[in-house]
Amino acid sequence: MPQPAPTVGIIANPASGRDLRRLTANAGLYSSTDKASAIQRLLAAFGATGVSQVLMPTDMTGIAAAVLKASHGPIAREQHWPALELLDLPLTQTVADTRLATRLMVERGVAMIAVLGGDGTHKAVAAHAGDVPLLTLSTGTNNAFPELREATSAGLAGGLFASGQVPNTISLRRNKRLLVNVARQNLCEWALVEVAVSPQRFVGARALSRSEDLSEVFACFAEPHAIGLSSLCGLWCPVSRHAAQGAWVRLNPGAEHALLAPLAPGLLQGCGITASGFLAPGVPHGLSLASGTLALDGEREIEFAEGDNPTITLDHQGPLTVDVEAVLAHAARHHLLAVPRGHRLHPANPC
Repeated sequence: MPQPAPTVGIIANPASGRDLRRLTANAGLYSSTDKASAIQRLLAAFGATGVSQVLMPTDMTGIAAAVLKASHGPIAREQHWPALELLDLPLTQTVADTRLATRLMVERGVAMIAVLGGDGTHKAVAAHAGDVPLLTLSTGTNNAFPELREATSAGLAGGLFASGQVPNTISLRRNKRLLVNVARQNLCEWALVEVAVSPQRFVGARALSRSEDLSEVFACFAEPHAIGLSSLCGLWCPVSRHAAQGAWVRLNPGAEHALLAPLAPGLLQGCGITASGFLAPGVPHGLSLASGTLALDGEREIEFAEGDNPTITLDHQGPLTVDVEAVLAHAARHHLLAVPRGHRLHPANPC
């Protein structure tokens, strides 16, 4: 019996790629027009691989409106884009919009959610997506979790997975995460990339991008080419996404060894490293500071005081993501994108 044509969700954070670091670190701007264009390339790829419907939330920056207009145009008809349904949500222009859109998509039974944003956006979606896989696209400032890739190739991989043409065992990857427990505050949060410990006592401006504001960094994975706080581990004690362990570094301005690290796009700073090591899964790690703040995936969220004794624990229960490279490699080996002579995209057919 043929599988029913799948429905997928698309969530693009209107605010991603537009934060203060555009001013302090000369980071690039990812505009609403850029995001709308990337979504249109996703839709073309989804249409070519059998996705029938796409759910997408409304927004106040014109992304959804631009995509909706394009979906009624000649290119969309020629490329057989999936039907587009906009979710008309009560908008707050905060992360609550992303969380609500994710929950509604899960309730509607989407096969996958494509996410356009940075680390914070992906964490917000992952927290409410359950086991619905994410197709990750980088459009933020800190982009360690979503890898940089073209929306067209990502869309082909996502469509092949969502339409059941590539097995889950090949398509999907379970990611690591860092659990942050503050028992005295009855608090448990988690991060997808890193947790940074700062001696600053108040959350204040959330982004951390100065070496003097850092005491420790714990990372799920740390790649040498990363930008952001995880680059401290990536350039000192790298660990891959696929490795079982994580990594950590301890910092002090008076350290003998200083590491030149890109703490944000265009922002290189010398950071004194006093100690480093690897994180074994399931082993709680205490902090070297008695009080301060914790930044999860680049944003300060948690204040802790003496006696709170937060712990950081690595586990392998993070979100499922579509492994774009693995899916496309499988498609190439099995010629999944080959089309017969009667197919609308075969060159022998008249336009």
